[in-house]
Amino acid sequence: MARAMFEYTKTVLKKVSFNPKLFRRELDKALERLLPYEIEELKLWLVQYVRGKPELQPYLVNL
Repeated sequence: MARAMFEYTKTVLKKVSFNPKLFRRELDKALERLLPYEIEELKLWLVQYVRGKPELQPYLVNL
């Protein structure tokens, strides 16, 4: 079940990445719900995902 939540989180973040405020809100929710090792995995995924999206890169600082 936990893995399903991680995959769902990635899907949601991809879908809302057009709006930085919404992206931040969903990222905050994910950080509350995911397990510690999933958060680490999410950080690695986010670094790759926001590489070409400068409007989302400031949100990596808080991770």
